[in-house]
Amino acid sequence: MDILVLNCGSSSIKYQLFDMSREVATVKGLMEKIGEGQPVMNHEWSGGKEKRDIQAANHHEALQAIRAMLLDPTRGGVKDASEISAVGHRVVHGGEKFVESTLITEEVEQIIQDYFSLAPLHNPPNMMGIRAAKEYFPDVPHVAVFDTSFHQTMPPKAYIYAMRYDLYEKDRIRRYGFHGTSHRYVAQRAAAMLGTEHFTGITAHLGNGCSLAAIQDGKSVDTTMGLTPLEGVPMGTRSGDIDPAIIFHLAERRGMTLDQINRMLNRESGLKGVSGISNDLRDVEKAAEEGNQRAEIALEVYAYRVRKYIGSYLAILRNTQGIVFTGGVGENGV
Repeated sequence: MDILVLNCGSSSIKYQLFDMSREVATVKGLMEKIGEGQPVMNHEWSGGKEKRDIQAANHHEALQAIRAMLLDPTRGGVKDASEISAVGHRVVHGGEKFVESTLITEEVEQIIQDYFSLAPLHNPPNMMGIRAAKEYFPDVPHVAVFDTSFHQTMPPKAYIYAMRYDLYEKDRIRRYGFHGTSHRYVAQRAAAMLGTEHFTGITAHLGNGCSLAAIQDGKSVDTTMGLTPLEGVPMGTRSGDIDPAIIFHLAERRGMTLDQINRMLNRESGLKGVSGISNDLRDVEKAAEEGNQRAEIALEVYAYRVRKYIGSYLAILRNTQGIVFTGGVGENGV
């Protein structure tokens, strides 16, 4: 059985083809700059890897190029599209509706759309990828794996905001958490490596997006991201936790609109905003080594907030077994 897994961003698609009989990835790749500039495909197969320019004005054209590469006699993973038994889609926000992987139906697609406003950077491109993939792989089941589902085990004391309760009852405003697929996987791997049935500890997914989770007996009991992926520790371009009154101050004193503030907090803050250099930790570290003071401050703020959350989670967990780091920064920069 071969399963294609897709992770669709606003201008990128990550893909992997898994041979489930051997539990290995036979093909993987990344398509970048979809619909902007010159799209590029980075493709790897058992015999090598290559980087090539392609034509992809949208996700449909990008999926067409990916499908063609998967069927390539030399660099592909299957001889015919019928060999692909299912397509899995990473979807960021599933709200309270989904606690596990779910077969994508028209009803599920509508729910994903309903959460566009809560994950504006993620759910819309996730949906574009689903629709494009259904066009090119029409006769197989498509399954959504939600970032939020793993965190549905959080107790009310962890996910309820201290606001008017009717905002939760009517609008479902609460902490949801994200990066659930990552937190679940590394918690399971940690348990296996430690020789225990379930892992109790802290998982830290640190990349351009960052979140930490408190895991008790294999279940998420708290996490740093909230209603949206903006809450929590500072990230590549996201601010993480701030005083909510800052929003009113910017609107009143600077005359900024809600759209401008939203863009600033999501795309112009974090490492990029403080350093003034980049959202890439490697670039900020290089600048700090060269004596750039703002880069040094950005790194200190980032590390300090991560440590604070680790400390707070150690206080609520029983019999902590360890701390797991994952993501590009967690794996390479700790």
